[in-house]
Amino acid sequence: MITFRTTMGDFSIELDFDKAPVTAANFLQYARDDFYTGTIFHRVINGFMVQGGGMDSDMNEKSGRASIENEADNGLTNEIGTLAMARTGDPHSASSQFFVNVANNGFLNHSGKNSQGWGYAVFGKVVEGMDVVDNIKAVKTGNTGGHQDVPSDIIEITGTVVGEEYADR
Repeated sequence: MITFRTTMGDFSIELDFDKAPVTAANFLQYARDDFYTGTIFHRVINGFMVQGGGMDSDMNEKSGRASIENEADNGLTNEIGTLAMARTGDPHSASSQFFVNVANNGFLNHSGKNSQGWGYAVFGKVVEGMDVVDNIKAVKTGNTGGHQDVPSDIIEITGTVVGEEYADR
């Protein structure tokens, strides 16, 4: 389990190394490196998702590692409480940013290896603290520096705790 400590409370996730080995390993390394501390949930859309893992409180993008291969064809689906990798229009551009689905977002699922169907790779799920995620999804948002859906009050990740079950990964 990986626990996110945030200014709105803690929530914990489990990674799916069986179905998303590259994505889970990538995410685990970011957590081990304490990369997420000091980043914010910078895009929140109630009824859709909450996104974080790449911006600081001034909306500057934090430099991450190289992009990874999209594993959205792994059979996992974008359901409430699942974690998926955020990316640009390039299906293989995910690096550090992730989102928690706060709705069943079937339209984000893989449907084919083409520009319209790649989808967004699910690689884990919230196992504790979904009430915290629900509180995050409900915050007031606005536009900041050309970015939309930015929480009016900063929601910062203040730390990550990686559980012992991932020690051998």
